[in-house]
Amino acid sequence: MAIDTTTDLQQTVEDAAAHLYVWSLKDIPQDLRDALRNAMETETHKVGKRILETINTNVSVADERQNLVCQDTGLAVYYVRLGELFPLHPARIEQALREGTRRATLEHPLRSNTVHTLTRVPTGDNTGHKIPHIHWEFVPDWDGLDVKCIPKGSGSENMSFLKMLVPADGVSAIKRFVLDSIVGAGGKPCPPGIVGVGIGGSADLAMHLAKEAIARPVDDVNPDPDVAALERELFELLNETGIGPMGLGGDTTVLSVHVEQAHTHITLNPVAVNYQCWAARRASAHIFSDGTVDYDREA
Repeated sequence: MAIDTTTDLQQTVEDAAAHLYVWSLKDIPQDLRDALRNAMETETHKVGKRILETINTNVSVADERQNLVCQDTGLAVYYVRLGELFPLHPARIEQALREGTRRATLEHPLRSNTVHTLTRVPTGDNTGHKIPHIHWEFVPDWDGLDVKCIPKGSGSENMSFLKMLVPADGVSAIKRFVLDSIVGAGGKPCPPGIVGVGIGGSADLAMHLAKEAIARPVDDVNPDPDVAALERELFELLNETGIGPMGLGGDTTVLSVHVEQAHTHITLNPVAVNYQCWAARRASAHIFSDGTVDYDREA
C-alpha cells in the first residue's frame, strides 16, 4: 500500500513558515549586526552616533529577552525557490505559507497589521486577500525548496518610489532619481537601512526587482560589474547627504545599496526604489524532498 507523504510535507512547510516569521522578527542576520556595529564605531556625528548606540543596544536587549527587534511585524513576504522535482504542488506550498503565517501571528502572538485596503477592517492574523505575498522562482532538475521570509514594515515600505525615466537621459538620471527619493524620504524609513533599486523590465518588474534587491545580505555585490559600479557610487552619494541615522544627521544614511536590473524595451527606462529599514529582517529555510529542514539566518 502506497503511503501519501504530501500531507506530512505540507505540514513541514507550514511549520517552517511559522518558525521563519517569528525567527526573522527576533534574530537579525550577522551581516546586518556587523554593519550596524561598524556604523556605530565610525560615525562622527554626535547625535548619529548616539542613535546607532541605541539601535545596537536594542538588538542586544532583543537577544537577551528573546523579544522582537521592532514592534512592527510588517507584512509577511516570502521568496520561494522551488525545484521542479519537489513533491509538493505550488498551490499546497502557498496554503502552507499562509497557514504558517496565521499560526505564528496567533500562537506567538504577533501584532496583526493586515487590513482590508478600503474598509480598513483588520483580518486579525496577518493574512488576507493575496497576503502573504509570495515571489516564486522555479528551478529545473532540482528536488528542493528554499523559503526566505522578509517581514516588511510600513515605515520603510511607504518610502517606495517608481518613475519612468527617459532612456536618453542615461545613468545620470537614474542616480538623480535615487538620490532625490532618499533625500525626500529623510528619516521616515528609519535609516540607516538598505536601499533596493530596480532598473529595467516593465514598471511592475522594476518594483519587484527593487524589493528583491533588499533581500540580499548587506555585503552582497551584484555580479554584473556595471551594476556593481552603480551600487558603489550610489552608496557613496547617499552617505554624503548627511541625512544620518533616523534623519537627524550623520555619516551613515544607508548601510548598503543593492541594484537589480532586467533588460527592457528600447523606449523604456523604468526605475524603482524600495527601502528597508535598519531592522532588515530575513530568515531562510532549505527544505529537502524527504522533509528534512535546514534553517539559515544568513541566506
